[in-house]
Amino acid sequence: MRAVGMVLHPRRDSAEAVGAVLDWAAERDVTVLGIDGEIERLRCTAVAVPAEELAERSDLLVSLGGDGTMLRAMRLADGRTAPVLGVNLGRLGFLAEVDVPELAAALSAIDRGEYTVEPRLAVDARIGAATVSAFNDVAVVRVPGYGGSAAVALRVDGRPFVRYAADAVVVSTPAGSTAYSFSAGGPIVSPSVEALLVTPAAPHSAFNRGVVLSVRDALALDVLPGSARLAVEVDGRVHDYLEAGATVELHPRPGAAGVVRLGRTTFYERAARKLRLAGSAEVDGPRAGPT
Repeated sequence: MRAVGMVLHPRRDSAEAVGAVLDWAAERDVTVLGIDGEIERLRCTAVAVPAEELAERSDLLVSLGGDGTMLRAMRLADGRTAPVLGVNLGRLGFLAEVDVPELAAALSAIDRGEYTVEPRLAVDARIGAATVSAFNDVAVVRVPGYGGSAAVALRVDGRPFVRYAADAVVVSTPAGSTAYSFSAGGPIVSPSVEALLVTPAAPHSAFNRGVVLSVRDALALDVLPGSARLAVEVDGRVHDYLEAGATVELHPRPGAAGVVRLGRTTFYERAARKLRLAGSAEVDGPRAGPT
């Protein structure tokens, strides 16, 4: 590697992780880049560059934070060749590959080519004249205080398919299946699957099931007459608001970015550990009583 780019959590203390990257790079004459306006608070020796140039000038992006930071790094890497290594700085960190104590060893393994790149699906949402991309999910969510529900019709390839009345309707990538969609009752889907999940949250319509659709399908969500005012959330951040008659067009885009995997754990092991699936039910039968 010739250059490593860092993406930092806006608030968490990342000094230890940044120091690990800088120390590793100094021993190998590797340039460390950071986002202009982001790394200055650490007063480190990384070279500041504009955010839009970080992935283009880096061989690897290192995300130092949680899942939100990882998603931001993936958006920066969208359409570029630099993959993203996720480093967890403390909380759930479902998308991260390593913790801070493992960072230097992970960088060495990547430098030796001992890793794979997991391609990640993005979904492009066209909302009015704007197009935004998500790597986890796009959700239309009822705005509290306006009454009613999120009344939404799902079209597939231009044809009506199903209507929902719910608190929200979540369109998720497989990588995002463990986020909002999961909390709404959707399935866990391996990131290696190329599909989109549509999951209603708190549905109260005759049809209340989620659906799984092909990445070759063009989707649209139409806000129906009588719907409450809706917020459009893209990877958890409010992007816009919708009224009845509005439409969100959704186009899957496979391989938009790549995530580094070192082969130490599988997706299913990470999901079982971080979602605590193994202890989620008592299935071993009745316990023997005292004798």
